Amino acid sequence: MKQVGHSQGTAETAPTRDGRELFFMRLPGPVDADAPTVVFEGGLAANRSYWAPVQAAVAEWAPAVVYDRSGLGRSAPDPGPRSLDRLAADLGAVLDHLGTGPFILVGHSWGGPIVRLAAAARPGRISGLVLVDPSDESCDLIFQPAMRRAEKIGQVVSATLARAGLLGFAYRGLLAALPEDARRDMRAEGFTVGTMRTRAAELASVVPDLLAMRGNPPELPGIPVTVISGALTAPGMGRRVRDAATASHEYRATRSAGGRHVLARKSGHMVPATEPGLIAAEVRRLVVPFEEAPGHGTQ
Repeated sequence: MKQVGHSQGTAETAPTRDGRELFFMRLPGPVDADAPTVVFEGGLAANRSYWAPVQAAVAEWAPAVVYDRSGLGRSAPDPGPRSLDRLAADLGAVLDHLGTGPFILVGHSWGGPIVRLAAAARPGRISGLVLVDPSDESCDLIFQPAMRRAEKIGQVVSATLARAGLLGFAYRGLLAALPEDARRDMRAEGFTVGTMRTRAAELASVVPDLLAMRGNPPELPGIPVTVISGALTAPGMGRRVRDAATASHEYRATRSAGGRHVLARKSGHMVPATEPGLIAAEVRRLVVPFEEAPGHGTQ
């Protein structure tokens, strides 16, 4: 299945072990590029389209792939529970389809735990991770009842807006940051009742899955990890939540090989829309040698 002339590249599908098809788009990068393939994983309810600005920047020097998880974008829903292990296995199926690697995985928000688990399943094919304002099991605030209630309220409000055809208005800033074709795709596919149904299914597993990761953290032997934190507050992410999330990101960097912690000073949670160049630059650091040896530090 091919789609020519789209800013996010050619369109294909990758099969899962149980027969589902996952939709993805690939920009090949330069013909002579000798770089890992960069694969992007979105947050809750986030399809491939919002990665368009980062993907385009990365594709100037490396192959760059975006995809839709089951029930998002153009990938059919999954009839089973959407546990973190299952999400990571689906990402693994996309990687299997793409080849032997090596791969750099970039995960935003809930995509952070997904790429960590997928990398731990087959670390030999992963050359680096970039975690963009990720959910992290070291953040105690995630497990507090008030935070879980806020998540449930947000889900109800978002589902109501989706049924009324109004959810896209809440994401006008995100849409404005996208190229026209990706914006059109996001408007058509990103704010639907089905998308909110998938979000609810994934949200149901957040607490038990993160608790499981606390008890059994994924092993990432020798894989360099960069963690990017948004620096600004945003609706639903006030200063207390922001500071707790950033502290968990710094902790994750200190626990990782070649760990690096970076602040996106112009961004709240939606760093892919507000500072795509920063994400692309951090991906590039994992590919191109720098005079300065990589290490942990807040930029």
